[in-house]
Amino acid sequence: MKNTLAMLLATSSLLATSAAAQSLDLEKEDLTLGFIKLTDMAPLAVAYELGYFEDEGLFVTLEAQANWKVLLDGVISGELDGAHMLAGQPLAATIGYGTEAHIVTPFSMDLNGNAITVSNEIWEEMRPNVPLMEDGRPQHPISASALAPVVEDYLDRGEPFNMGMVFPVSTHNYEIRYWLAAGGLEPGYYSEQDISGQIGADVLLSVTPPPQMPSTMEAGTIFGYAVGEPWNQQAVFKNIGVPVITDYDMWNNNPEKVFGITAEFAEENPNTTLALTKALIRAAIWLDENDNANRPQAVEILSRSEYVGADFEVIANSMTGFFEFEKGDVRPAPDFNVFFRYNATYPFYSDAIWYLTQMRRWGQITETMSDEWYFETAADVYRPDIYLGAARLLVDEGLADEVDFPWDSDGFKAPTPAADIIDGIPFDGHAPNAYVDSLPIGLKSGQTVIEGEIQG
Repeated sequence: MKNTLAMLLATSSLLATSAAAQSLDLEKEDLTLGFIKLTDMAPLAVAYELGYFEDEGLFVTLEAQANWKVLLDGVISGELDGAHMLAGQPLAATIGYGTEAHIVTPFSMDLNGNAITVSNEIWEEMRPNVPLMEDGRPQHPISASALAPVVEDYLDRGEPFNMGMVFPVSTHNYEIRYWLAAGGLEPGYYSEQDISGQIGADVLLSVTPPPQMPSTMEAGTIFGYAVGEPWNQQAVFKNIGVPVITDYDMWNNNPEKVFGITAEFAEENPNTTLALTKALIRAAIWLDENDNANRPQAVEILSRSEYVGADFEVIANSMTGFFEFEKGDVRPAPDFNVFFRYNATYPFYSDAIWYLTQMRRWGQITETMSDEWYFETAADVYRPDIYLGAARLLVDEGLADEVDFPWDSDGFKAPTPAADIIDGIPFDGHAPNAYVDSLPIGLKSGQTVIEGEIQG
């Protein structure tokens, strides 16, 4: 595994050096890129509005997509040249879970940015189980153990407890499952025969498109959801729900969306891919520079109907360094949305491996896979070689600082310590199977789900 990664990273250094010596001769100049109406599509909107795509000789059209499946299908068919994607989508497609296609990512779009919200009614039932601070406000982060008695009451009455997430391979699905399991609740399993993800579940999770989350909860179809912004803050503004935890508090500086293209596109259009990545890196730098000084301008851009289309005040709540949990309970959250700090844009293999461990944990990957399989799959999808090639060009052009990029990385972040994760279980991407086995709820090595039962 080490030899494989060493070869990839050596290639990245050669690419970075050779690319800097020549101007980019673009194979394709006119591009159509897709996105979902979420604030973390911001690098695409900024790169367009500030002219970073044009600086690279690219003529880009940005198109909002109806849902994540439509978006992925558009990239695979070639109707879209690339897109803002759930981090799980390139991995799932490449290993053949759901739609099969080799998708790669040269650019990670952000860290954090999600939350879990419950309806006002559920919050009132949870609240007596939540510790309070001296000023009487709820103490955060809030564990799902506060929700567990509420769910148990529903189950005792024979009533299903329904919550929403945005897609089966979304960060939101894995985050709400992580939160529920950390609080002692079973979020359910997948199998080859049953892809509902609800086998053995205490809480029934189902797919709802992000912009529809608040209205679906208001209608009573779901009692809560995991989603990106601005759809948690929208619930607060509409006075229909209460965010109970952000993903920053669940797993400090966790990876979120990626920019995805087909492997074929990257192979046939290497210079265009470099140019795209350059523009997106510049946008990410702009979004975070000078302690988020540009965020108000970014919020104005995102609030336009062609992008996110939510009210300025709703988007500004999280994008400008604050998060509102209940009306008036506004708390500092400077890292709720991170676009460039902490090497947010570098496509780390360890980020990919975490997603793969969650797919295995809940049965989307049905059998135990070797550690080497995790490493090879991550390297097949995440492309730091392309990223560093683009970064080198930006540095040589005086558009980025040398010190802001992890040139010598082996592709793995330092292990996440127990203190930074809500269940107190550390994550080390170098040991995926040991990590999966360390999680109290979830499939272990040798286990699989057959006919609704965990076996092995």
